[in-house]
Formats: sequence, C-alpha cells, structure tokens
Amino acid sequence: MRVVGASRTDAGVHALGQVASVDAPPRLPPPRLARALNAVLPAAIRVVDAREVPAGFDARRSALGKRYGYLIDRGRAADPFLRRYAWHRPQPLDVGAMTRAAVAVRGAHDFSAFCAAPGRDRTPRCEVRAVRIVARKHRVAVFLSADRFLHHMVRNVVGSLVEVGRGARPAEWLGAVLAGRDRARAGPTAPAPGLALIRVRYPGELGGSGRRGPCF
Repeated sequence: MRVVGASRTDAGVHALGQVASVDAPPRLPPPRLARALNAVLPAAIRVVDAREVPAGFDARRSALGKRYGYLIDRGRAADPFLRRYAWHRPQPLDVGAMTRAAVAVRGAHDFSAFCAAPGRDRTPRCEVRAVRIVARKHRVAVFLSADRFLHHMVRNVVGSLVEVGRGARPAEWLGAVLAGRDRARAGPTAPAPGLALIRVRYPGELGGSGRRGPCF
C-alpha cells in the first residue's frame, strides 16, 4: 500500500502530529488498524489516531497549514532528559527582543533569506499566520504556524532569533534580513533536534463524511 506523509523533515527532527494517508482495506476498521500498526512499528513511532476520510484525501496535498515548535534549553547545564529534543544554549536570551523581532516574519513574504539551498527550486513565498515565543524557567519555545514551510525555514528563523536574543543583533535586523532575501545575511541554522512538527491543519479538520477513503 502507498503511504503518503504530510511532511518530511531533516534527520533528527521530531513530530508530535505527523499525518499519513493510506488506502486501507475496507474490512479493517480504523481503531483496529491503529492497534495493528502499533504492534509492529518501532517503539519510537506510535499511531495515536486513525479515522476514515473522504475519498481523494491526500495527507500532503490536502493540508492547509502546519505548526512547528522549537525548544531551546538555556540552563547552565544541559538537561539530560532534553538532550534529543532541545538546543542547549547556556546563555541569557532577551525573549522580549526576540518577540519584537519575530513580528517581522508574520504575514505573507518571500522567505528566500531563510531557505536552504536545496529548497530553492520551489516558490519562496509563504504566509506565516502566527509566531509565538514562550519562556518558562530555563526553557524557551518558538512556535510558528504557516500555510507552508521552506527547507530549513523554521531552523533558520530560530537561529536568527537567537542572534537577536543574545544581543548580537537588534530586533529590527530580522525584518531587514527578510526584505534582503539573502540567506548569507541571516543567522545560523539551529540544530535539528530542537524542532518538532506539532500539527497539520486540514479543511473542516477532517469532519466525518461517512464515505470510505484512506485512513490516517
């Protein structure tokens, strides 16, 4: 059976809400399919939900948008429980300055300045619908929601926000980088382990149609 994933990510990136579509045999109810898959999948992968969707649904092409989260551990000593899930930056970060800088990326823009070279064969225009930065004790989380993302886009935006947070650049710099469309002017690419796909949005949030179709 052909399995279609909603999003592909770099090695080391995680997913809390990956979605996949597959034409499953009609004799196999979605809950039973989920249990069967979890019995044979590696322990690092769990199917948390399965349901019928309209015929023609495609996990990638039917998506309206995605939400990613990036976690930064700024504690003096790296938290061993976050070793695989956060970027350890043992230094103060000005979250207020990062939040002011992040305003520049909200909206529809050409994100060439934050796109890795392998992704430049695609249109660089994306619409970032929400940006939020949350700080809790020694942790900082950056959340971005958009209609689509370019290769390394979130990691490059986060790397640039950290440049602002550590005081190396003013908050206004991020908007200038975005307008310049030059990847060389942006900050470094944040490491892959801190990034996670949180959610994929679909029309009507896949409300029940009663028709047989792919299961995810």
